[in-house]
Amino acid sequence: MMNTNKKMAIKYTLSGADAHQQYLKIEAEFPVSEDITTVYMPTWRPGRYELGDFAKNVRHFQVFGSSKKALSFKKLHKAVWEVETKGEELIRVVYQYYAKDLNAGSTFLSEEQMYVNPVNCFVFMDETIEMPIECVLDIPENYRIACNLEQKGNTLYAPDFQTIADSPFIASPSMLHDVYEVGGIKFHLWFQGMEEVDFDRLKKDFSAFTQKQLEKFVEFPVEEYHFLFQITPYRAYHGVEHHASTVILLGPTYSVFKNGYVDLLGVSSHELYHTWNVKAIRPIEMFPYNFKAENFSELGYICEGVTTYQGDLFLLKSGVFDWNHYKIEFNQQLQKHFDNPGRFNYSVTESSFDTWLDGYEAGVPGRKVSIYTEGCLLAFVTDVRIRRATKDKYGLDELMKRLYFDLALQGKGVSEADYKAEIENITGEDWTELFTDYFHGTKAYEIILADALEYIGMELSHVPSPKYSEAKLGIKTMPEGQNFKVMSVFTGGTADMGGIMLEDDIIAVNGNACQGELDQWLELCDNFEKTLLVQRKGKIVELRLPELQRSFFNVYSIVEMKNPTNGQIKALEAWKK
Repeated sequence: MMNTNKKMAIKYTLSGADAHQQYLKIEAEFPVSEDITTVYMPTWRPGRYELGDFAKNVRHFQVFGSSKKALSFKKLHKAVWEVETKGEELIRVVYQYYAKDLNAGSTFLSEEQMYVNPVNCFVFMDETIEMPIECVLDIPENYRIACNLEQKGNTLYAPDFQTIADSPFIASPSMLHDVYEVGGIKFHLWFQGMEEVDFDRLKKDFSAFTQKQLEKFVEFPVEEYHFLFQITPYRAYHGVEHHASTVILLGPTYSVFKNGYVDLLGVSSHELYHTWNVKAIRPIEMFPYNFKAENFSELGYICEGVTTYQGDLFLLKSGVFDWNHYKIEFNQQLQKHFDNPGRFNYSVTESSFDTWLDGYEAGVPGRKVSIYTEGCLLAFVTDVRIRRATKDKYGLDELMKRLYFDLALQGKGVSEADYKAEIENITGEDWTELFTDYFHGTKAYEIILADALEYIGMELSHVPSPKYSEAKLGIKTMPEGQNFKVMSVFTGGTADMGGIMLEDDIIAVNGNACQGELDQWLELCDNFEKTLLVQRKGKIVELRLPELQRSFFNVYSIVEMKNPTNGQIKALEAWKK
């Protein structure tokens, strides 16, 4: 067996020469002692529970021995190489990685920056996965590096592969930087892609929601934290969490501190909360991460749903969002839930498991639900039910804090049994029926939502959509030139009964060409039998619609009760705090 001397370090060297070609040159040095050595590249990245198949970006893969002799190898799998290393003590794996994609979880190379997520481009070996790492960046002298890792000059240091895989970095000459401090902890703000940043505004708002999150958890998992912002000239919205940092992609540039500022706050609070939830409080199936294959789990509703709920709620609790603004965000989750017929067919635990299958795509119509949306609403229900059972002494904050201290800090992953047991310990109630019906079942949410809202003096409101096509026909459309493409069909609605199909292009209403105005023509023909002319797979089809006297797609929102009790008023204020 090889000597796993922890003082010996794995060395990665990265070069961005010929950056305009966007091939990042990577060299990795590993000690070896066996005749045959297996080299892997990660197949997915934490934060997005689907296979990424990063090896598809690799070219010119070579391996050299200690005498600089090329070694023979063969590919065993799409991201696995078997190398003949007999008689060698050190090997160098050399390859090029195509870094053209710019998102919050990618690797991107240009003449303006070297942006690297090691989890998608660093090879590794099982034998050396716990050895310390040095990562040397061959970059111009005027570049500065944004990263949570220890840094000396152009070299980054990590204690093991799991750490560096979870430590993205940006090297650039044009980054803007500032720091705010909460509870003795430094939080770094890095901006790539902007010439000017309103740091005063940022630090005020970020300090507020950071303080409130720290207050509820009592302890922060890491000594320092880094927000790495990638700002683009085009529309973008994406964030990925890491153990001591996050990468957030936003655009267009001109809107970031204007109309897009709400998005900036929302995703930043969300990603910061992930430092506890997912990075520390982690599903047992991902403890530790296995980068070679899918890490199937049914707990996506905790990972992303609880974080979605808490991320926005902490903006309210900290005063960064006012009540009306928070309601807008909550109402959006309600709308997504009720607009999705998949809620009748697939539970949130099933959808969590199947993120690895199609979780980030539209997928089959009406099949599944969003772990973000359904998990958010279930988190709200859980929060309020805990509060009611404990007379507002505890809420979801207490539940997550206990999971953090009792399991995460003890080096343990979290199971659903752990989650449910902690809830029952806090409330003194049996939650089996709720988990069976709503977490693992497809029972309609109306009853549990109305019940939770009533406790804090709120009601669930719904009114017909103001769009004729949605309310009376039961279709959601998207403009496509002068016509309208059908994106969603309400099962049992007017359009459904009339034979409308997904992706039909509606051309005309009662012989009148739409000309970019579908709902106006439908309203004009309100009292008449309606005939739609659609283009379907290259053919023109005429469809006669039945007359159904009801509304289909509704607009959902929460509204304040007109005469709440004193108890409801107090419960609402306690929930907001």
